[in-house]
Amino acid sequence: MAVTDPIADYLTRIRNAQQAGHRIVEIPASNMKKHITEILYDQGYILKYKFDGEPGQKGEVIKIALKYDPATKLPVIRNLQRISRPGLRKYSGATDLPRIINGLGIAIVSTSKGLMTSKQAKALNVGGELICYVY
Repeated sequence: MAVTDPIADYLTRIRNAQQAGHRIVEIPASNMKKHITEILYDQGYILKYKFDGEPGQKGEVIKIALKYDPATKLPVIRNLQRISRPGLRKYSGATDLPRIINGLGIAIVSTSKGLMTSKQAKALNVGGELICYVY
């Protein structure tokens, strides 16, 4: 079966791995997924990540070490929500970018200046396509 929405698949794999309590999840790589992974790492939602395989080749994977709270053993990522999807794209101007849980979560936005969080996009005064919410 062909995946029609690779980003939704990426988010679902992370969600499923967390539900099952896995430490590491492997996901087929693409440039967009690599950028999302880097943002999740920079924002402290995942422990580590590694790109395995030849860049640009079939079979390249992203290995993500998931992060859990040391005390409660609960996943750090409480919710991953796809916003813009192939059937219904959602765009937002620089002034209308959403605040997730009053600034506790992040919205990942695809802008003309690349993939970034909504806070970064607001600072650069650019809007774009809302990819997903993470909190």
